[in-house]
Amino acid sequence: MLIKEAPLPATVRNMISFLQGQELFIVAIVVLVLFGGAQLPKLAKNLGSAQKEFKKAMDEGKSDDSSSESK
Repeated sequence: MLIKEAPLPATVRNMISFLQGQELFIVAIVVLVLFGGAQLPKLAKNLGSAQKEFKKAMDEGKSDDSSSESK
C-alpha cells in the first residue's frame, strides 16, 4: 500500500503565490517587529529543529509502512 501525497488545496497555493517580492518583505518586517531582532535566531533554530523532527517522523512512518507490507 503506497501512500500518495495529497496535492495542496487551491487556497494554500493562492496564499503561497501571494507571498512574492514586496509582500514577502512586508511579512519579514512584521515578523521582525513582533519577535524582535534578538529572538529571530532562536525562532529560526526552533523552526529548523521542528522541520528536522517532522522529516524524521515521516521517514519512520514510511519505513514502518514498507516493513508491514512485506509481511
